[in-house]
Amino acid sequence: MRGRLASSTPACSSCAMSSSAERVERRLAAIFAADVAGYSRLMSQDEVGTLRALAAHREIMDHFIAEHGGRIANTAGDSVLAEFPSLVDAVQCAVAVQERLAEANAGVAEDRVLRSRIGVHVGDVMVRGGDLLGDGVNIAARLEQRAEPGGVCISGRVYEEVEGKLAVSFEDRGEQQVKNIARPIRVYALAGTAPRHSEPKLLSIADRPSIAVLPFINLSADPEQDFFSEGISEDIITELSRIGELFVIARNSSFAYKGRAVDIQKVGRELGAYYIVEGSVRRMGDRVRITAQLIEVPTGAHIWADRYDRVLADIFDVQDEVIRSIVASTQTQVVMNEGTRAERAARPELQTWELAKRGWKQLYIATEDGLREGREIGRRIVEIDPTSAKGHQLIAVADFHLVYMAFATDPEELKNEALREAREAVRLDTHDEYSHWALGMVLGTLFGRLDDSIPAYRQALDINPNFFLAYGSLGTTLAFAGRVSESIDNTMVCMRLNPRDPSIFFRYSSLSLAYFLRKSFEEAREWADRAVAKKPDWWFGHALLAASRERTGDHAAATTAVSRLMALFPNLTLTTFPLDIRDQDGKELLRSSLRAAGFPESSCHLPPFRCEPT
Repeated sequence: MRGRLASSTPACSSCAMSSSAERVERRLAAIFAADVAGYSRLMSQDEVGTLRALAAHREIMDHFIAEHGGRIANTAGDSVLAEFPSLVDAVQCAVAVQERLAEANAGVAEDRVLRSRIGVHVGDVMVRGGDLLGDGVNIAARLEQRAEPGGVCISGRVYEEVEGKLAVSFEDRGEQQVKNIARPIRVYALAGTAPRHSEPKLLSIADRPSIAVLPFINLSADPEQDFFSEGISEDIITELSRIGELFVIARNSSFAYKGRAVDIQKVGRELGAYYIVEGSVRRMGDRVRITAQLIEVPTGAHIWADRYDRVLADIFDVQDEVIRSIVASTQTQVVMNEGTRAERAARPELQTWELAKRGWKQLYIATEDGLREGREIGRRIVEIDPTSAKGHQLIAVADFHLVYMAFATDPEELKNEALREAREAVRLDTHDEYSHWALGMVLGTLFGRLDDSIPAYRQALDINPNFFLAYGSLGTTLAFAGRVSESIDNTMVCMRLNPRDPSIFFRYSSLSLAYFLRKSFEEAREWADRAVAKKPDWWFGHALLAASRERTGDHAAATTAVSRLMALFPNLTLTTFPLDIRDQDGKELLRSSLRAAGFPESSCHLPPFRCEPT
């Protein structure tokens, strides 16, 4: 009979009591199994230290299990068995546990680090005395054994249910035969935990800019609005934690300051944070005003601040939009500020991470000198640490922009180098969004392989859904692919995420091209005007301005734009103009518009931008 073990009728009252105590309940559950990799070795080296570390790790794991609605069924030494009513909650818990444990391990000697493996399965289980039994439990345990230390493995049944519902990716490891289970089990591993030939060095706390998010202050008269202000703060912490460049202070530490008047510099010292994000929320009828600011703790300087006024038609959409913008702007400003700090350090032998900070700052500036400096910094990083993807990323992105912005004296050589370096960056660290972004740009823009570049951008966004650069570059590629509506949508997301992007002139020109191909010439002219105003030496901005003004009937302004373009790049002609637009009608429309505006023809076949006029 369902819910009970089959048994004979007991012969005595004591047996009847025993039978009742042994009653087994069956139910479907999400099963979470975890243990510590190499626990016996660690215990043999230092029993007291290992037990102390295990207690700290268990506290973290127990907290997240409870927070996600789970119930711990059994613990034995270093192992934990728990059940969840929700598969999504079980997997989210497993990922959150591993992320928090990784933070706890920062700075710990490699031979003393405790790393757990976690397996998650869904199946029918027997519950007896609170413990879980059955094949479902055995499969979860086998999945845990298949996980890398610090990783998570889930079964195919779990993957089918959670796919598309979580902001993390899993890699298919295929069907695997596991001990004592008759049928093979489809195994999926959390992306980023697969063994690699060149494992990148883990960053200690000191290697990454540390940042704390204080609970946003509720300035509304209604104390019930605390949930909204706290939700804003918690979601910012969650999204910032996805950015590998940052060390983010945990919520329970930063939220200890809720409701207190704080001294930012004191808080920074207490939390070990170099940056503080703070803000406020005020609700007024059907509107909400959210302010946010980023503060450099040692100096008290306000690095970035903004205000968001929104209509609360859908409170959750508003919350999502504002959080993504705050996170993207914070990421950019930290990168820029860290570059300045690294420059001020003035030490002859800077570490790889500090060099990368300097390099990205130079690339963000997007001048010829800055790009060449960023490229050289990338080369230095490769020399210091050939296993780091950071140096190869810098070289690839610098090469790309030197060619794309018409600064290259040897564009073909730089194109090929950019592709090699981008591919090497992906090989060294396939879970770094910058690597995939760089590869996408090189493939799509420099080699015209649009169908190959789009998946690269999508991969970057899978890793970091707030990565505004990938949205921007995807918008540009989609415009060249003739998918103008999607192009506009992605470019607008990029600009909403980071309206202070130093390279925003690229976004303006992407919008101009998309609207031009849509034959909305007035909008194309408006965005081209903005691109040129933001970056007066941006060749594509001048070209789009000339074409769109010609189409709106302002021939004089169109010829002026062509004159300015030719003054900047006298060897640029229609033949050497890079027009890899898939829509042939749109491509010819742009060419004919430039021709009508006085842009010169040429039969030269030398590389773009370095062709002598005929």
